[in-house]
Amino acid sequence: MKKVYISTVCVLLLSGQALFGRGRSLANEDKSGLYAKSIEQVLRLDEEEVDLATAALIVSEQWSDLVYGRRYLSDLDDMALEIFDRLEEKGLGADYRAIAVINEYLFDELRFKSVKEADDPDDLFLHSVLDRKRGYCLSLSILYLSLGERLGLSLYGVVVPEHFFVRYDDGRVRFNIETTGKGGSASDEHYIEKFKVPEDDEGVYMLNLNKIQTLGCLFNNLGNTYCEVGNIDAAQLALERAVEINPSLAESRTNLGNIYLRKDRIEDAIYQYVAALKMKPEDAKTHNNLGNAYTQKGWLNDAVSEYTYSIELDPNFTEAYKNLANVYCKQGMFGRALSQLRQAIGLEPEDAYLHSQMGMVYCEMGRYEDAMFQYKKALRIKGDLADAHYGLGLCYNKLGRAKDEIGAYKKALAIEPDMVAALANLGNAYFSQEKYDAAIGQYKQAVRVSPADGSLHYNLGAAYSNKGEYEQAVVEYTKAIQLEPEMGDAHNGLAFAYYKLEKYPLAAEHIAIASELGVEISAELLAAIEDEL
Repeated sequence: MKKVYISTVCVLLLSGQALFGRGRSLANEDKSGLYAKSIEQVLRLDEEEVDLATAALIVSEQWSDLVYGRRYLSDLDDMALEIFDRLEEKGLGADYRAIAVINEYLFDELRFKSVKEADDPDDLFLHSVLDRKRGYCLSLSILYLSLGERLGLSLYGVVVPEHFFVRYDDGRVRFNIETTGKGGSASDEHYIEKFKVPEDDEGVYMLNLNKIQTLGCLFNNLGNTYCEVGNIDAAQLALERAVEINPSLAESRTNLGNIYLRKDRIEDAIYQYVAALKMKPEDAKTHNNLGNAYTQKGWLNDAVSEYTYSIELDPNFTEAYKNLANVYCKQGMFGRALSQLRQAIGLEPEDAYLHSQMGMVYCEMGRYEDAMFQYKKALRIKGDLADAHYGLGLCYNKLGRAKDEIGAYKKALAIEPDMVAALANLGNAYFSQEKYDAAIGQYKQAVRVSPADGSLHYNLGAAYSNKGEYEQAVVEYTKAIQLEPEMGDAHNGLAFAYYKLEKYPLAAEHIAIASELGVEISAELLAAIEDEL
């Protein structure tokens, strides 16, 4: 659906009806930012020309094609004019004394309120705050600031780690306004202590933000919101804007690093995490995320250092214990991995994922009974945990319990139908029982999910070959070699298939390559090929 915008003329008429009906002008009426139609236009404006509400509503329109953001400008104008009337009745001017009037109107009469948890993406957007009369710290503050700019009040947004509030500061009178606390006031010291503002901070924390910088904070939260709904490209754009506007806001850099890591832009992610830690050096989550980037990079010792420091900063951070255990397991340090997982389970004994991960470590150690105990415990806590069912399948395989193995993989796939490892191993289980049609069916599904995996094409070729369908075997072995030219087993399988198809020169070519790659070739096959040449 195409986005529909109210024309500039329509905006003027709507605003004019509200303004002239009461014979009063609003402080923002001459700003060119009122007529911006895109965020790009807003960001090109001089800061004093930006209309925060218009910019925020453009963001709403980008979020949902069903939102006609500019109609909410009239609602904001009416609210501001109502506040003007109340100030006039009380004989008050548009200064610090207006704050009590705004608070009474917004929070007591209209009943705007804060949400306990910012778990609904729509609570971020100004249109939704106006519709639902609820929001969290940033979205309520944007509403408050939008009214302030219409009233001509000296209001500013203020950001601290993981929180946002409003400040009145006209150069003579200065105090903070907590929009999640019905407009109550708290000291700077309160915010510094509660939100752990770095002592040597030289960034944007606790400063009066201009409207562009406030938009930068909105882009940060918008990026997270897009990430939650799976729109990673939109999340990246929003977060890159956030970093460009507020380069010293650590949260934006960390969040952008997370997006880059999801896109396998590992070096870019590391750069953002390191930059964030220069501004906020004791942030346990960012150290953990940097450890994740180092793990993906293969820098396991560096990853251990970051996870360890993350735990030192926050001894209750179970995710860091899990990640540290994973790295120790990669390094073959199974005892250390188990130690980390025991500490994590001590913190969260009912975390099924922790028990499943412990099962995986035991499985790597060859302690299959212990592994099965942990996997089953995980499934008692969370019956639909695919990884635990898959892990049980691996254990059953090692213990020679083929029927149970197949059943476990099927349960995993009932939960996660595209779990490639389970599809491949279920195919292998059928293959070992010489049920080649069933094996082929599983391998084909695995290839559909992961077409660039050479080993899957090799397995599929082997199943076709054992079934006597050598033309199909050649197709799959060839794909495996195209993806992984050094796969000696695929060359060996191709040699056998070509021999069966009586294409002896090709069979000789590939058996020679297999031998060069270190594969133990069949002397009988080699002799048979040579006899035919």
